[in-house]
Amino acid sequence: MIIIPARLNSSRFENKILVDILGLPMVIRTAKQVSALDKVVIATDSQEVIDLAKEHGFDAVMTSSKHQSGTDRINEAVNKLNLKDDEIIVNVQADEPFIEEEVIKAVINRVQKVSEENEDIMITSCYKKITSELADDPNHVKVVLDENKNAIYFSRAKVPYHRDHYENSQYYGHLGIYGFTKKSLNAFCNLKASSLENIEKLEQLRAIDNGHKIAMVEVQSKSFGIDTQEDLQNALKIFNK
Repeated sequence: MIIIPARLNSSRFENKILVDILGLPMVIRTAKQVSALDKVVIATDSQEVIDLAKEHGFDAVMTSSKHQSGTDRINEAVNKLNLKDDEIIVNVQADEPFIEEEVIKAVINRVQKVSEENEDIMITSCYKKITSELADDPNHVKVVLDENKNAIYFSRAKVPYHRDHYENSQYYGHLGIYGFTKKSLNAFCNLKASSLENIEKLEQLRAIDNGHKIAMVEVQSKSFGIDTQEDLQNALKIFNK
């Protein structure tokens, strides 16, 4: 199941999930973008979004307005839906209206492998290679990997720092797509809040800070999260073709 956390208020871009994206509200455009892959449910704190989802043929679940992260929101939704512990849950952010199907499928496949092989993995996510210039942007989260393609750290800073300033320094940009089983999602949301999570404002650091593994899958993607008006204008220039 694909669940889209859709908090109406946003500190950087008010009501961004409702802005028009090529004729549809952003959250609906995102839902339609991934709807061929699995059942899509929108988890929200807004009756307006509930009504909008119904209007466009999507199920929605009302959740608390007090959640500090999208993952906490989808956790409430999966528990309300009474899903089985082995159900695969993919968290797709509402501000990713141009995310490619292949990216979501890669995450689903990796979660399936984790389940089948009983790997010690709490979360599955994905990354892509990015330029040094893009790595300078704190709105584009970077991830550092170990030799097994598990995440060591996520940061808004430009990491890793290349001390010798290699001309071909490589950076990996994190895409905010998360895969779980219902059981691992519940376990993640039962962890204590993390100091690193609070510093970077990146919820996935909660898992690493508590000693758990995040498996990362490399993908090819032109998509990016829309966090600001500038992001919106850039996305429309790129994808409105």
